[in-house]
Amino acid sequence: MKKEDIKINIEKYYSKINNQSRWVSFDYCYNYFYKNKGQVLVDELEKSCLVIGFYLASWGMFRGNSHLSQNSVALYKPLISYISKLDNSYWEIDVDIYNEKNIKKIIEVYHEIKKLVIPKNNHLTVVTKILLGVFGMVPAFDENFCRCFREIYKDKKGGGFRSLNKNSLQLIKDFYESNKSEIDSYYNNLFTTDFISGQKTNIVYSRAKIIDMYGFESGNKK
Repeated sequence: MKKEDIKINIEKYYSKINNQSRWVSFDYCYNYFYKNKGQVLVDELEKSCLVIGFYLASWGMFRGNSHLSQNSVALYKPLISYISKLDNSYWEIDVDIYNEKNIKKIIEVYHEIKKLVIPKNNHLTVVTKILLGVFGMVPAFDENFCRCFREIYKDKKGGGFRSLNKNSLQLIKDFYESNKSEIDSYYNNLFTTDFISGQKTNIVYSRAKIIDMYGFESGNKK
């Protein structure tokens, strides 16, 4: 599905990112887990829990009487232990390589994180935000993103975007393939912000994150 509004929506989203805006909380979280893999996450357990916890809070997951808001940061200790045992290949998964093997890995890690963090209902947004903030492997299936992609794929089987599954991931891959040149141009030129210096790092936003930017802004308009 070729879209003509990629540029305007991505640049509108990116313009909101500064050193103190809540939008940059993704950068700080993703940078931390991208740079720190394996045992170091457990060695710095309190910091690791605080990083993921504040990212989720900043991105609206502590609203009202939510499950996360009723727990301390210690809730994330099993999550950090689980992430620390994953090999580096999970950080290499991006939309351009959504093949059968990688889609299976995404779905498996989704269900493991769900069991560790939010085992009951209303887990879709929380868990996909974690997958995005830690690995950059999928867009966050929040209200705006899902509204946008339901509209795009309203005539497609499996286009409801009410769960993360093989169909929804394949449709995201199809969206990427239809808009590859525009998405890749941003992938090659948009970099995350460093927490300490406030300057740009050499870490690029994943393609999934760029699609997330588009879906959030486009869905917000609707």
